[in-house]
Amino acid sequence: MNRRLFISELKKEQLDGSDIVGTYNIISSVAMRCALKGPVKPRHCAHYFSIEYLMGRGFYNNLMELGVLHEASSILAEKGIDINAFEEVEDAALGNGGLGRLAACFLDSAAALGLPLYGYGIRYKYGLFKQDFENGFQKELPDDWQRFGDPWSIRKDDESMTISFADMVVTAVPYDMPVFGKRINILRLYQAEDSAEAEKISEYLYPADDTEEGKILRLRQEYFFTAAACRDIVQNFVRLHGTNFKNLGKYNTIQLNDTHPVLAIAELIRIMTAEYAVSFKAALDAVKGTFAYTNHTILPEALECWDMGMIERILPEIAQIISKIDGAARIEREKAGYSAAEIEETAVIRGDKAHMANLAVYASKSVNGVAKLHTEIIERDVFPTEYKYHPEKFSNKTNGVTQRRWLMLCNGELSSLIDKTIGREWRNDFTGIFALKESIGDIAEKFIAVKGRKKKQLFDYIRATEGIDIPDDMILYAQVKRLHEYKRQLMTAFAILEIYNKLKRGELKDFQPSVFLFGAKSAPSYRRAKAIIKFINCIAEKVNADEQTNGLLKVVFVRNYNVSYAEKIVAAADVSLQVSTAGFEASGTGNMKFMMNGAVTCGTLDGANIEIVDYAGEGNNYIFGATAEEIKSLSSGGYSPRKIYDEDEELHAVVDTLIDGTFDDCGTGDFADLYAGLLKGERLDYYFVLYDLNSYVETLLTINEDYKNRVEFAKKQLSNTANSAYFSSDRTIKEYAREIWKI
Repeated sequence: MNRRLFISELKKEQLDGSDIVGTYNIISSVAMRCALKGPVKPRHCAHYFSIEYLMGRGFYNNLMELGVLHEASSILAEKGIDINAFEEVEDAALGNGGLGRLAACFLDSAAALGLPLYGYGIRYKYGLFKQDFENGFQKELPDDWQRFGDPWSIRKDDESMTISFADMVVTAVPYDMPVFGKRINILRLYQAEDSAEAEKISEYLYPADDTEEGKILRLRQEYFFTAAACRDIVQNFVRLHGTNFKNLGKYNTIQLNDTHPVLAIAELIRIMTAEYAVSFKAALDAVKGTFAYTNHTILPEALECWDMGMIERILPEIAQIISKIDGAARIEREKAGYSAAEIEETAVIRGDKAHMANLAVYASKSVNGVAKLHTEIIERDVFPTEYKYHPEKFSNKTNGVTQRRWLMLCNGELSSLIDKTIGREWRNDFTGIFALKESIGDIAEKFIAVKGRKKKQLFDYIRATEGIDIPDDMILYAQVKRLHEYKRQLMTAFAILEIYNKLKRGELKDFQPSVFLFGAKSAPSYRRAKAIIKFINCIAEKVNADEQTNGLLKVVFVRNYNVSYAEKIVAAADVSLQVSTAGFEASGTGNMKFMMNGAVTCGTLDGANIEIVDYAGEGNNYIFGATAEEIKSLSSGGYSPRKIYDEDEELHAVVDTLIDGTFDDCGTGDFADLYAGLLKGERLDYYFVLYDLNSYVETLLTINEDYKNRVEFAKKQLSNTANSAYFSSDRTIKEYAREIWKI
């Protein structure tokens, strides 16, 4: 970045503080002009394929990465404009949760480290929906993230691709979003054009797939962007290296971010065989040396399976190639000594379904999980046969988050305190943060002041945005993440009710005032998740209105939780609630953001919580609940939630609030369905909410008691910050680059 040129150019601009949008676009355009030098892909690079990218607001982050955030703020101040005015500019919410945010962190880290990693995805017209609440129920509104323009992207008409389906032809127009760091990488997002029907492909992130029409649209989306990306990679390879595709994997690795982009395997074979006359065997060998697959979940519903009849109808050539891959895999495995049962278990096609995870594992040179426990589970339980025969393919790459956005940008006060304590070198090499361990006792009181300031900023924002007053001195417990039953927001709701009832009965003496903050969106068609949102909002209404207790306990469910809201919450929180059922969370990355900002983890031994405790110490965090091994044993038989319910009067009472009229679901039957999920039907309390509830409440009350000694509690919080280096996505990306991508 030419900083002098940026300063000179920006000072020349006529900036109008009353025109936030126009000023935002001018500053962004000046930064782009001064930073871009026509980045060109190197001969050897990696490519990241992801259906979603939760990039967040680019303005502040990009100016920080370019080293001109302070200069821009000063120039604006001279012109009477507060740089914080651009808070109202929309996030680029082209993702749903951890999967998309992880992709964004990875791109950030690669650029910061000077590693050539190029992202590919879809430029959705509307991002993840805007969330509002209507009588406590989630209401989804369109998210027109481009209404302020999109100055950080460059349309490349001359690099458009034609993508063919059996029933339509679509033009994929690339928009290049620079990712700034030591080098400038590119996130290339494709927009579908040509007709109203074509435009539907890039209209919405995750269209509902509970109808055949919705399923077909999802299939089109997944093929659309992977086909365009594969053609782009092949064209670049041929330009640089010719048509000897034996060398494709030598110069390129394509990382599949979960199963959504797995159609790329078949498409790359199609391109080589149909357009370059490569034999099927040679093409298959080439893709096996090119692709790598990251598994992000063990949930069966997330391991995509496509009806072969649907693929044949929409993508007949791809269906033929998938069938040929399945045949080749069966022959290969029979020769390798797989039993008939093992061949069937690992088959790409079983019955009339194409199993995308099996396709990815077979055709990839590398398969990785995203936390130590998660990798053990996929090796033992999800892909046991492939691990048995090809253990060399499997590895763990514990996820990470970028400290640039999730500490330096969102928590300038804590970053400044760290600078004054250990110097600024940690900003260039995050492992330097370990030096903070030597000074924890010396700066505990200063940290308390920083945390208090961040809480006040957040609570002021909540007051202005949500209309809810929160006293500044409350302990802040935060559970912010996608709404899913296994993440157990419902268990937190029950725990709050138990604490509320104890306060009402006068049982909790010297209770430290506490606020429980939720932020989450539910998939529009996920009935139980939406019911949990309504239930928590009912609890919030009741608790916050109770004058007997509302000075001690408050509950807030913020609307439209997104990256920008998260930046405020992770900086302010005292306690990070990471309470998923052990063995179900692949990694979690929210826990890492909270750790960096000095929150203790209250959680189960699940996902990356295990490694957080390994690094920061169990004494500096709060672990409760059943382990993954115990959950597995309970799942195999003998667990009776009804017995727990019948024998525990207090638990019984809070669960009954779902059905006894305490709270009103407006006649939907949603609360009764939540109750049935715990105590009736086939999968009783599948996520062991009742089993872990008492342990959870006890742990929350222990935290409350420990918080009374504010300095000692601050030392626990600072110990988490000081030991957070391992959870930087810089470390994760270095491992990918060294061990998988070879860049």
